[in-house]
Amino acid sequence: MKTAVITGGSKGIGFGIAEALLREGDWIVAITGRNKSVLDNALKQLETLAPGKSVAFVCDVRNLSDQESCVRQVAERFGSVDLLVANAGVGHFAPVESLSAEQWQETIDINLTGVFFSVKASLPELIKSKGYIITISSLAGTNFFANGSAYNASKFGLTGFTQAAMLDLRKYGIRVTTIMPGSVATDFSGNTHTSDESWKIQIEDIGQMVADLMKINARTLPSKIEVRPSMPK
Repeated sequence: MKTAVITGGSKGIGFGIAEALLREGDWIVAITGRNKSVLDNALKQLETLAPGKSVAFVCDVRNLSDQESCVRQVAERFGSVDLLVANAGVGHFAPVESLSAEQWQETIDINLTGVFFSVKASLPELIKSKGYIITISSLAGTNFFANGSAYNASKFGLTGFTQAAMLDLRKYGIRVTTIMPGSVATDFSGNTHTSDESWKIQIEDIGQMVADLMKINARTLPSKIEVRPSMPK
């Protein structure tokens, strides 16, 4: 059995990835998040899918010691950490003149610094396992848009960080990939499903992509993957 740590794993893309890995049959998943009740609900659903193969930790990616504690507990309980999915993210969308300093700081702290902390905390175990790191960036990491200054900055930074980390960590046998989705059908940033979203990427699509990446021969590294809906709305 291999073990994955998935930040922001209680809902959305992170939860879809957890489900996909559990369906593979040879994975244990540890999901993290800030809201215990949401985590508990997600864990119940994952336990129904694959009893005894999932665990949840209340963990804030902005806190390095939180991350280190989570990774340590996962390694002690299951023997290894083989995959980190740095998925936790937030979005504040407003014109620069309206965007608050607090919104800017939270976006950068979670979407960029939080990924750095996740990677730093996981590296000792990933070096042992010659594991895999996947970051969930966005097409907003290469395409800027109005009202997106904070989000664009965080995702441009995340894309750059991940690609540099990929070059740094290859010598340890660690593979690093960033996945950059476009429109995904989630409740991200409080958005609710008020119309048909079947045309969008679904969370299970990203989940299957991660599961498939785990099967690629270790000599091959898809370092950056852009993902779009097949057809525009």
